[in-house]
Order: sequence, then C-alpha cells, then structure tokens
Amino acid sequence: MDLGEPHILVVDDDERIRTLLVRYLTGQNYRVTSAEDAADAADKLASVSFDLLIVDVMMPGQNGFDFVQDLRKRGNAVPVILLTARGEAEDRIKGLETGADDYLPKPFEPRELTLRINAILKRAARPAPVPPTIATRFGDFSFDAVRGELTRGDELVPLTTGEAQLLRILARSPGQTVPRAALADPATTGESRAVDVQITRLRRKIETDPRNPRFLQTVWGEGYVLWTE
Repeated sequence: MDLGEPHILVVDDDERIRTLLVRYLTGQNYRVTSAEDAADAADKLASVSFDLLIVDVMMPGQNGFDFVQDLRKRGNAVPVILLTARGEAEDRIKGLETGADDYLPKPFEPRELTLRINAILKRAARPAPVPPTIATRFGDFSFDAVRGELTRGDELVPLTTGEAQLLRILARSPGQTVPRAALADPATTGESRAVDVQITRLRRKIETDPRNPRFLQTVWGEGYVLWTE
C-alpha cells in the first residue's frame, strides 16, 4: 500500500458501520484505521498522525461532539467529519461549533461522503492563491495565508482547515466587506448559519471580547470585514 495515501480514522461504536466504511474507503484508495469509541480513538491519535477523522456523534461514553471539542482544546486541528443520525439544523450547527469541519446525517450515500472527504483534503493541501510573501497582521496576530498559520507573537494559534480557509478569504481584502456567500464552504450542505458559526469560533481565538469584536466585524445584511488597523 502506498504510504502517501491519506490516512483516515473512522470512529463509530457500530461494528457493522465501521466495517462497511473501512471496506468502502479502502476501495477509494485511502488508508483506513477504525476505533470503536472516543477512548479507543484517543489512544490511536496518541501514536499515529491522521489526515482526517470520521466521527459518529451518538457513541457510548464520550459522544462525538465532546470528543471533537476536546481535540480542539488540545490544539489538534485534524479535519473532522461528524456523522449523526439526527438531521436537525441545531445538531448540525452544534457540530460546527465544537470545531468539526463538516457533518453528514445518516443515512448517507457513500459517494457523498467521498466528495466531502476530497473537498476537505484538497482545501487543506492546496491553499487559495494569495500573495506569497506578505503576512496579514492585525493587533498581536500574524496570519500566513500560504501555510494557513495564525500566530500571536511566537505562539501558534491552532486553526481548523475551515477556519484557516475563512481567514484566507478575509485576508485577501482587509478592510473590505466580504459577502457571506463568498465565505460559504461548498463542501458543506449549505446551512445558512455555517459561516456565522465559523466566524464565532474565529472570534474566540483572536478577539479579547468576542461579543464586541475589534478585528473581525459584522456588516449587517452584507457580510464580514477583517480590520488590520
């Protein structure tokens, strides 16, 4: 097997679903490892670097929401797709709020899962074209759009792939309003609040008072603007 193939970790307590996903994704030229619950996944993450996680929400012990939230608190920005048997908008939004990159309600078509995986991996591997020698600075922060890295002084601020891409788009036009439609991620299902959730997560990382943002501001009825002064 080519070790250059993306390595995916499937986390689901249902053995039948784990087996089906491992078999299908292996056939799509991914390396695939599986874990039966959050604790098993944490053990594997301690020794192996994965390119993407597929995590079921409703698991015994620690659920998928809490598992992803803990990952992000520890600074692990590995892309995550959440699988949920519930399709309500609030559950989907909650998944994004925890730091997941995408969500997919069960039952789903395997081909749709593949498309979402490919979109996330391509986004992580191929940043949008930007001036390669200029970092965007705002306050104590510096954002390298080529690497997708946000730093505060000498400290690296962890970003998910979705957050990095959002900041790339905003950083292309500092001081100018970017329409919400231009910030929407085509890899998601188009949930209208998805952009707002990503903005909220970014504000928590760059704003002293996220409720009264200095850098990442809302232009009501239009979109968002990144101020660098």
